[in-house]
Amino acid sequence: MKNYTIRLEEKEDRRAVETLVRESFWNVYRPGCSEHYVIHVLRDDPAFVPELDFVMEQDGCLIGQNMFMRTVIEADDGSIVPVLTMGPIGITPDLKRQGYGKALLDYSLEKAAAMGFGAVLFEGNIDFYSKCGFDYARKFGIRYHDLPEGADDSFFLCRELVPGYLDGVTGVYQTPQGYYVDDADVEEFDKEFEPKEKLKLPGQIFG
Repeated sequence: MKNYTIRLEEKEDRRAVETLVRESFWNVYRPGCSEHYVIHVLRDDPAFVPELDFVMEQDGCLIGQNMFMRTVIEADDGSIVPVLTMGPIGITPDLKRQGYGKALLDYSLEKAAAMGFGAVLFEGNIDFYSKCGFDYARKFGIRYHDLPEGADDSFFLCRELVPGYLDGVTGVYQTPQGYYVDDADVEEFDKEFEPKEKLKLPGQIFG
């Protein structure tokens, strides 16, 4: 990896970051993508953590970003356990699988821990995120909301930032509402960017 810097996102970075996220996620999980609109909406969400909204730069160009949102586990004993969720996290396509994503994630998790947050839960691929200390959330006794019993939950990952933070906790994780966006709103927002071809590709999760 070449030299890079990681810093907080500034207002003037926003459109460049949305473009980066669009490039990073285009045709990955679905034809086209919605992640650039999601990040646009989340910045105005009360659960957004601006102190954990990072960009990665190299030679004056943005090459990556990551952001965090506050959310909760609704514990089985009736208590509410504050946690973080994360993403979208993106690296510019031509630099993927070169270690930049891990470097950005390790840095941002360190900052989240320094702020006193106890755990991060989110949806991701265990093959990559296990390298950054994540494990299946079920091993911590945490269930994904709205998922039927016995359904595949291997996408649902967790990492404690404070050792033992989830000891004795069982319950249901709640995705912040800001992540749920309307397809029509995504389409309208996407018109502000350069046209790109939507492709249906093998391995996409959503049609």
